[in-house]
Amino acid sequence: MNETFRKIPLTIGVTGHLNPRAEDLETLRETVKRELEKIRDSVPHTPLVMLCALARGADLLCADVAEELEISVRAVLPLEPEVYGQEFSKEDRVRFYHHLERAETVFTAPAAEDEPEEDNRDFRYRQAGIYLAEHSHILLALWDGRTEGQSSCGTAAVMEAALTGWRQPRKGMACRNPENLSILHIKTPRAGDEANEAGEVRWIGNSEARDEILARTDEFNRYAEEVTGDDELLLQAEEKEPEIRKMEAVYCEADSLSIRFAKIYRRTLSTLAVLGTVVMFTFLLYDEAEMIPMMLACGAALLLAILVTREAKRFASHRRYIEYRTLAEALRVQLFLHYAGSRTEAQHLMTWTQQRETPWILCAVCAVNAEKPPEKIRDIRGCWVENQRTYHEKAGRRTAAQCGRNDRLLRLTAVCAVLLYCGGVLFELLCGGLILTPAVQVQNPGFWRTLLKILLGTVSAGALFLASYYGKMSLERKRTDHVKMEAFFRTIDRQMEQWGQTEELLETLAREELTENGNWCSYQRDNAPELNL
Repeated sequence: MNETFRKIPLTIGVTGHLNPRAEDLETLRETVKRELEKIRDSVPHTPLVMLCALARGADLLCADVAEELEISVRAVLPLEPEVYGQEFSKEDRVRFYHHLERAETVFTAPAAEDEPEEDNRDFRYRQAGIYLAEHSHILLALWDGRTEGQSSCGTAAVMEAALTGWRQPRKGMACRNPENLSILHIKTPRAGDEANEAGEVRWIGNSEARDEILARTDEFNRYAEEVTGDDELLLQAEEKEPEIRKMEAVYCEADSLSIRFAKIYRRTLSTLAVLGTVVMFTFLLYDEAEMIPMMLACGAALLLAILVTREAKRFASHRRYIEYRTLAEALRVQLFLHYAGSRTEAQHLMTWTQQRETPWILCAVCAVNAEKPPEKIRDIRGCWVENQRTYHEKAGRRTAAQCGRNDRLLRLTAVCAVLLYCGGVLFELLCGGLILTPAVQVQNPGFWRTLLKILLGTVSAGALFLASYYGKMSLERKRTDHVKMEAFFRTIDRQMEQWGQTEELLETLAREELTENGNWCSYQRDNAPELNL
């Protein structure tokens, strides 16, 4: 599997004027080159991909720089290439077709808004601009900064859509805004404008959010270099388009990394549960049995538990487990939608909470979706609906079995505690602790009292272990989720059998899965590794 395919690309969309001043071209070229090099240096494990409409002027200039820096270009065109190429001068047409040939992929931007009654070029140009803003981590804008009196399809309109979310998608709501979309504005006066100088650089958007998005994306890609996810999701597919292979490769990495960090997270939980139990038990021996060395053992266990907790926070296995699972589930949904021939994109179906809590995942899904729209329609009842129904059915049974074991252990602990308590009361009744005249003479009653206390403490320590480990696993909540989702997929299967694979059912299927994953994240976040005493 191509290593680049396994990584989330950092997508840089380009929007800019068609007619920058000739005397500014070299300044603009050097500025664009310098800023792209800075971005590339900030994410050393992440491949850069430029999304560009290859229009004359700023677009072709940026494509030239991308070629010089060996940055891949995906050509997102407003019109079919043979029609679009007629708008260029002879010299620019040569550059246009050169970059088309070099491009990683070439496609016409799908409409993000409802189409007008009569198709027109301005609408198509606007859709290409919106697509670039929608699917970019960073929007590179070679713009003079003016919005008044501008058209609805030019750079100013793209900037307005990016800055304010002022657009109405066909599906869902506009999900990109300055909180999760960074804009690199390079001052670019138009031809005839003598009042401004070119090349001034400023960032627009939330800088803290930008830094976190880039850091988390590069972090994922760094781990993707260490772990190779080989399990294909669409095993039965005889042929796969390149965009499906890329999407599947990133999914496999996210899935493998989630499993890896889940194991680390659970090991941390079990270690802290054992250490918490040891701390309580050794202190009990020190306090009740006056075993003085147990104080040192208690301190050592406590210190070790503190170190494990600090290391768990530093390594962030809990966060990575949740985030990589969230990413994997979003990509799995998107992969099935694409395979089924739907043009619905998962980011539009994510809840507001999901978009706000993990913006880097939102950006990752948008970037992975920056590919040629699907052309084939395939039946996904078997590979999606039936497989997921079977998965939730089996997972529900496994989780129910775990819940049963946990409940039996808790009941055993409770029974032991009650028996020990009753034994203690009986001892005190017979041996004079609760009556004036003992019915039975026992040598060294203090020893037996201490033993009872230690045994009761041991039972309490066992209950602490169960609460610290199994309690964090949220087994009952998981079991309920599996039962609900198994019933959901069974219902969807019946509806697809009756009504066919409609776009409405596909959207319902995708939205419900994303929502269920969001619910899982919400309660998993409360189960961070910590020492319970």
